[in-house]
Amino acid sequence: MLFRDPKRKQRGFTIVELLMTITLIGLIATFMFTFFITTINQYLALQQNSDAFNDLSQHYQRLANVLRGITGINSAAANDLNIYAYFYPNDAYVSLVHYYISGGSLLADVTPMTANPPNGTPITASKKTYTIITQFVSIPGIDTFVYLDAANSIITSPVTNLNTIKDIKVNLAVPSLAPTSTNQSLSVQVSLRNRKTNL
Repeated sequence: MLFRDPKRKQRGFTIVELLMTITLIGLIATFMFTFFITTINQYLALQQNSDAFNDLSQHYQRLANVLRGITGINSAAANDLNIYAYFYPNDAYVSLVHYYISGGSLLADVTPMTANPPNGTPITASKKTYTIITQFVSIPGIDTFVYLDAANSIITSPVTNLNTIKDIKVNLAVPSLAPTSTNQSLSVQVSLRNRKTNL
């Protein structure tokens, strides 16, 4: 026959203890959820920044290739450049290429030519507009296109004597998606080796 110790009391959790336990679990769960979501969002932002930088790098290489093929310059300003160049590597003739900024994007109007200048004329019916960079950022105090002379000195924009341009420096930037990061930017300086000044 079993005897129970009368001093030993059987008791469960009180309501206060249950509420405290539930509250503590809720606080820990909220902290962990917030930490998890913040970490995931930061990772996604960094991944998107990486993708955006890769896209920017491809655009800048493409733009540099076009500028290297410049045969003539029609006008040159801080955020606007009008040139004759081979927009596609397999083009038989140069195209009239106009780079400019509009609506927060860097665009290029490309008009094919019937022949190379000075003999050819633009085929205006075949003009196409290409979006080079969708979310283009103009960096304060830095021009998109910077023009340099033979001494590698900056020429004040807009350039009046286009024959003095020997190099073009292009500054491209896109916004950063990570809240603590600055805009992502790239600069490239291109020497105009194919350019003809007697068109």
